Amino acid sequence: MALLALPTLLPLAACLAALGAPWSEHWGHLFGVVLPGVAGNTALLMLLVVLQAGLLGSGWAWLTARYDFPGRGLLHAALLLPLALPGYVLGFVAIHLLDYAGPVQSAWREAGGGPQPLWQIRSLYGAALILGLTLYPYVYLMAYNAYRSIGRNTLDMAATLGQTAVFRRIALPLAAPWIAGGLLLVAMEVLADFGTVALFNVQTFTTAIYKSWFGLFALDAALQLASVLVLLALALMAVQRAVQRRGRMVQRGPGLPRRRLRGGAALAASGGAAGFVLLVVGLPLGLLLRWSLAHLSVELDPRYLEWLGRSLLLAGSAAALLTASALLAAYLERRQPGRRTLQLGARAATLGYALPGTLLAVGLYAPLAALENALADWVAPGWVTQSLVLLLLGYWARFMAVAHTPISQQLARVTPSIDEAARTLGVRGWRLLHRVHRPLISGALASAAALLVIDVIKEMPITLMLRPSGFDTLATRIFELTAEGEYERAALPALTIVLAGLVPVALLLRSGHGREDRAEPTPVPLAGRPGTEALHAA
Repeated sequence: MALLALPTLLPLAACLAALGAPWSEHWGHLFGVVLPGVAGNTALLMLLVVLQAGLLGSGWAWLTARYDFPGRGLLHAALLLPLALPGYVLGFVAIHLLDYAGPVQSAWREAGGGPQPLWQIRSLYGAALILGLTLYPYVYLMAYNAYRSIGRNTLDMAATLGQTAVFRRIALPLAAPWIAGGLLLVAMEVLADFGTVALFNVQTFTTAIYKSWFGLFALDAALQLASVLVLLALALMAVQRAVQRRGRMVQRGPGLPRRRLRGGAALAASGGAAGFVLLVVGLPLGLLLRWSLAHLSVELDPRYLEWLGRSLLLAGSAAALLTASALLAAYLERRQPGRRTLQLGARAATLGYALPGTLLAVGLYAPLAALENALADWVAPGWVTQSLVLLLLGYWARFMAVAHTPISQQLARVTPSIDEAARTLGVRGWRLLHRVHRPLISGALASAAALLVIDVIKEMPITLMLRPSGFDTLATRIFELTAEGEYERAALPALTIVLAGLVPVALLLRSGHGREDRAEPTPVPLAGRPGTEALHAA
């Protein structure tokens, strides 16, 4: 189990060790000039996104959980669709539409609105808007299940307070632990974001780490910035654990009764939700499709097929490696369920999903590059740092939790009596895993592999920082094109990534966590790990 956790523990150890290292020649400038602005931007961005995601997520969840109106079931599913949109994809569509030279502000000036810009979309507030629109489903999902789990008797007793008071004084306090859990997931995702903030030119810890390494060529400074970031990530994880321990289950019993809306109220509910989904999802997808078709003859060439092939190669390799490793870890835990070291090892192995990709990239590269230099007399240069091995280790550290969660949960459902029956037939040890357990959890293995493929295809910072020279993928191609302002040319790879991102959303909707109706809603506990475990566990 220690070997399985090593790719995650190595960057953590490297970053924490950098806290006690001598200051680099660049550290004085970073500490005095860069760090205060970076810390302030990160904190303000996190606050704005958390507020927006909380309002949108809890508000839409109450509407779809408490009221019945035309199209409610379809809109409930549609409100989860922003999960398929990476922030950097929605971001460059928004910049194209809302920038000073874009169609919206151009139309405003032509209508006599004056030369002054209406807003500055390329700003921290623009990045916060986009991140809030793509991350609110985490809060929505948690709040929806919490609201649906409130017992009917509770609301019946509170009916005399009025509908507004029911939400404010009954439903919201009961759902608060789950909403808080969703907000913490959002905060961690904001802390880890790189593509969106880089697109909007907002200086946060992730972009500062990248620029220190690739701009200043100062790996030691990047590592020391990463050491500050790891402290922030660990602090958020500690808060998440505390909220999880204090979370309480809301009342079980008959499900929350829905009140049927009629007339103008029903029209407003249906129209408002549909308009929101069309604006956030429909319009960007339509533009991506239009741009892709317009540039298809130019962009769909052997180079694009090469980028797609590389993305699929990395995704398939990571999926095979991590699925097998997660199955091994889950089986070791099952064989010795009370062994504390195995439990700690599994937790350490899945810790990376809460850590920013830039942190993991620099934390892996620094010690492995030092090892490579130490062995320079015996091995060829770049045997690790310029190979796919380093990139796969980065994916291992980042996404082990994606594979481990569904596999371990499904394996836990295999009753001990099945193991005992197999042993009486002479099937023991690793043969038991291969011949009995693996077929029984084949669905979880397939789901884990599918989620890993999608996550690796979308992943940007680890791929950008650890890939061999010239080894471009769909995600890195989007980064390069959007950095040059070539948004329409970036549409084809972006649309490919978005369509792939619909797969986990579809899996989520098929599961109990995302299902629109259940006879007796079951409360969903707070996420067992940071990041998006609440979704992948489904």
